[in-house]
Amino acid sequence: MIKTINIQTQGQGLYEFTDKVVRELNGMEKDEGLCHLFVRHTSCSLIIQENADPSAKKDLENWMNRLVKENDPLYTHIFEGADDMPAHIKSVLTNTQLSIPYQNGKLMLGTWQGIYLWEHRHQSHNRQVVLHY
Repeated sequence: MIKTINIQTQGQGLYEFTDKVVRELNGMEKDEGLCHLFVRHTSCSLIIQENADPSAKKDLENWMNRLVKENDPLYTHIFEGADDMPAHIKSVLTNTQLSIPYQNGKLMLGTWQGIYLWEHRHQSHNRQVVLHY
């Protein structure tokens, strides 16, 4: 099964979409397998992260923005704005795909784990994540 999940972002940040993945997997005839997710963009990424305390997300964002600064004079890819090249670097440092085991009709995520799209651009975007089960 292959499905596309659309995620509307409102600028930089982490957008949990675990519930959308679970919805797509509901009613599967098989009760075990591997759920593979792939984001079809080069300026956002996918991560599995804590979904209980919002301060964990904020700390990750702050740390990443400190690590990969905008307006670095070394960047030559600047046509689309100051956040574009840093977004590509952040994408390379994180993930564009994830694989999550699926058993007994459930994703085998840990208690506090959620699936996130990490938007690295300031503008809103409609992002597509391909789910393959």
